[in-house]
Amino acid sequence: MRGFLASSIGVTCAAALALPLTPPAAAATASPAPTADAATAARPAADADTAGAPAPRGAGPATPGSTQSLPLEPSARDRATPSAPATEQVVPRRSVRHFSLVGVVWDDPAAELHGRVQVRTRAAATGAWSGWHDLETHNTEHAADRDTAEAASDRVRGATAPLWVGDSDGVELRVRSEAVQEDARQETDARGVPAALPLPAGLRLELVDPGEDATSAEGSRTAGAAAESSAAAEAAAANAGLAASGATGIAALSRAETEQELFALAAAGAAGAPRAKPYIGPRPAIVTRRGWGADEGLRESGFKYTAKVKAAFVHHTASGNGYSCSQVPSLIRSIYRYHVRSMGWRDIGYNFVVDKCGKIYEGRAGGVAEPVLGAHTLGFNSNSMGIAVLGTYGSKKPSKSAVKAVARLSAWKLGLHGMNPKKKTTLTSAGSNLYGKGKKVRLNVISGHRDGFKTECPGGKLYAKLGSARSKAAAYQGR
Repeated sequence: MRGFLASSIGVTCAAALALPLTPPAAAATASPAPTADAATAARPAADADTAGAPAPRGAGPATPGSTQSLPLEPSARDRATPSAPATEQVVPRRSVRHFSLVGVVWDDPAAELHGRVQVRTRAAATGAWSGWHDLETHNTEHAADRDTAEAASDRVRGATAPLWVGDSDGVELRVRSEAVQEDARQETDARGVPAALPLPAGLRLELVDPGEDATSAEGSRTAGAAAESSAAAEAAAANAGLAASGATGIAALSRAETEQELFALAAAGAAGAPRAKPYIGPRPAIVTRRGWGADEGLRESGFKYTAKVKAAFVHHTASGNGYSCSQVPSLIRSIYRYHVRSMGWRDIGYNFVVDKCGKIYEGRAGGVAEPVLGAHTLGFNSNSMGIAVLGTYGSKKPSKSAVKAVARLSAWKLGLHGMNPKKKTTLTSAGSNLYGKGKKVRLNVISGHRDGFKTECPGGKLYAKLGSARSKAAAYQGR
């Protein structure tokens, strides 16, 4: 099918259109991704990137962006009782190189951080320090399924959700363990009060600089083109037929145009193309990875695919709402770098990202019309896609534009696979904290993350809008 779409049959397709019901045969075997940045090697030792990591592929001129990785140290309280388990660790207030996103990682991806992580930062423009901000600690539910090579990699780490703080040059962090009443591993004091659980080993503060935006970075990107040209070409080829080579966006189509292209495929004899009027939403405009400035040299080479897309899981990034829509490319580059460099994933975890202004962005590489295997809903990554709305929506309502974008994207992508957004489907669990491995589970075709895993994601306010998204998506499909 991929070869068909690249051929000159005169169909200027949303390859999408390519109804990718079977993954492309040329899905390459991935090679290990680097876990530190050669681009930031020359600096004080305290600011070193993730320890023990090789340089990126094709080491040469610096690529945009960097990660500072700072070890935590025991607090004064913990230093006073060195024989007790560490329950409070800190990064004392300090000046650092510029960064815009923060997160905390630790060695064991299966370990949970029971406690509170708080950070404060200094704005580079004004020198003013922020108040204390909480980082979401329960982030293990966003991950590759346990039986995959991505999850088994020795590069994978436990992590908090990242937090967008904007251009900053100073930081202070504190991590405090807390008691969890129901945890059987806890000891109790003489009064029977549960003691705080020890903190995970290897805690490090990650400070991510997203680098320049795609336009201003073009000069440095060209200077180091040999380092990532192959990977960039590979990523562009995944969207062959959808956009011109090097395009920063994939154009929107009307529903009639989308249907016409599908029938053109059928007339040309394309496998999987519809023989009857399809229920499919109009293809929305999508910003490509090139459009948000993805450094393709960061991720693993090759792509991974699942069989089809039977469900869409909606997430929030829990990265805060203090971003402007003009900052979104930088924010996505930061999350991408955090997922790959800091957490050890093969690529950004989400298949698509939606901002509060309603713009849709390509996430994990492999082709927006293809059934790309993501790392977004532990236990249910197969036969699904993950849509992340940038922001935190526990107490804040998502914008109408964001909900509409989720509906438009779902109507199109699910329509490629014949799925009705208002119906339910059956997925087989690969193992989550709600469903054991092998359990067949009935889920809404458009579900929230919490439907497959016990979590607050996508936040109560966004979750409450999923009914509206289902109805809108079905209407876009002409149902």
